[in-house]
Amino acid sequence: MTDRIRQVGLWLHRRAENIAALMLAVMFGAFIVQVAFRYLLNFPIGGASELTIIMWLWIVLWGAAFVVRERDEIRFDIIYSAVSPKVRRGMTVVAALVLLFLYGISLPATWDFVTFMKIQKSSYLDIRFDWLFSMYVIFAVAVLMRYLWILVTAVRGKSGKHEFLPKEAHETIEHSETDTRP
Repeated sequence: MTDRIRQVGLWLHRRAENIAALMLAVMFGAFIVQVAFRYLLNFPIGGASELTIIMWLWIVLWGAAFVVRERDEIRFDIIYSAVSPKVRRGMTVVAALVLLFLYGISLPATWDFVTFMKIQKSSYLDIRFDWLFSMYVIFAVAVLMRYLWILVTAVRGKSGKHEFLPKEAHETIEHSETDTRP
């Protein structure tokens, strides 16, 4: 059963990557149209610029929510790498709790703001702002679910070695030449 769940998860991850690629293609196409109309036809159009900005914001939030894996995130982890696995586990629990608290407490206000913004529309494309800003709500819920999962795995004792990393990566990290721990 867990193998089937993993396969479904990998399939969903690939579809999320496909959607991000589609948004990137739309953004690039809008950018090219914008440049062509502005410099070749001397007729600037605002809709292409607006679409480029919207796609950029959506790509960033979509990617952070569904595409970027935990192991791919950039972190300042000098202290984290220098401590024992037991301390890392504690640091993971604390970080997950803090992020769950902050995102959780901000979610109702975020929802209120996004639903309030239905009263305005974008300048050129006339898209309601609640539709445009809804991606942030999706992002926040995805972050909450991700860090709830991280918290559960840390409490269960599996966060010293992230399940997402191959075993070779853990051996390299834990037994590197610069490691001064006994």
